[in-house]
Amino acid sequence: MVGLDSREKAILLSCLALEKKAYDLVLMEVREITSIADYFIICSGRSDRQVQSIAQGIDEKRAETGLFPLSIEGMTRGHWVLMDFTDVIVHIFYQPVREFYDLEGLWADAPRVELPEPYATLVTQFRLRDEQVS
Repeated sequence: MVGLDSREKAILLSCLALEKKAYDLVLMEVREITSIADYFIICSGRSDRQVQSIAQGIDEKRAETGLFPLSIEGMTRGHWVLMDFTDVIVHIFYQPVREFYDLEGLWADAPRVELPEPYATLVTQFRLRDEQVS
C-alpha cells in the first residue's frame, strides 16, 4: 500500500482507528490552514487503556500498510496519543482530555472529510457525545 496520497492515507488510518472502536472520529483537511500536515484525525477512547489500544492497533498494521510514523507520543499515559505520519497526524484522546483541549474548536475552519461506507456508518455508531446528551 505504499504510494498512497495523503487523503488515502488519512482515510486508511481513520478506518484502522474505527476498527478499534474509536469514538467521535473526525477527519479534518487542514492543508489550507497549516503547513504541519494535510489531515488531522481526532478520535476518542472511553479510557486510557482504550486510547492505548487504538494507537497500538494502528501501530500493529504498519507492516501491512507500509505506513511508518515519524513519532508516537503519549502511549505511556494514554490521555493523548499523537501519531505523526508526516502529512497525516492522528490525535487519540481520552474523552475528558479531548474536551479540555478542544482541537475541533481550534481548527473549526478546516473542512471535514466524510469516510466511505461502511466506515461512515461506524462513525455514526461510535458516538460518546450523543450518549452524554441523552
